[in-house]
Amino acid sequence: MRFRTLKQKTKNETITQTETKKKFISAYYPLKVKAFITDMFMIYAPILYILAYLVFNGKDDFQESQLAPFIAVSLYGLIYSLLLSKFGQTPGKKAYNLKVVHARTGENISFFRALLRFVAFLFSATILLGLLFPLFRQDRKALHDLIASTIEVTEKENTFSVS
Repeated sequence: MRFRTLKQKTKNETITQTETKKKFISAYYPLKVKAFITDMFMIYAPILYILAYLVFNGKDDFQESQLAPFIAVSLYGLIYSLLLSKFGQTPGKKAYNLKVVHARTGENISFFRALLRFVAFLFSATILLGLLFPLFRQDRKALHDLIASTIEVTEKENTFSVS
């Protein structure tokens, strides 16, 4: 083998190695919060309304029931996980050009990984410390992103911000 072809081959190998080691940059934290609030109004509020007035006999029965909040959160979790696995976005994330992808591959996550991320989010929100992780970590990942090995990135014209 000639030296020139050997040199070209090693150059191509280093290029492909650097291309496969892409590191995704997490989205800006205030955008994540805005997307979450938007999802609460667009997904969770209608679920609460339907449960309170169509399933239960009004607000009072809904508030007295111990099962109603569990049903509402479970339905929200299923819808949230389905949207993340199918599109990588919820309506709130789409409004702010955010997308949840697998941290290593950059592809859409599976339904079970999205469900794990949601359950981990409930845990993070309960202890509050998990939601403050992005303020202290350089990669701006929250605890639920670390547990599910996902990352929420900013989508710019069908490409993600990569460093």
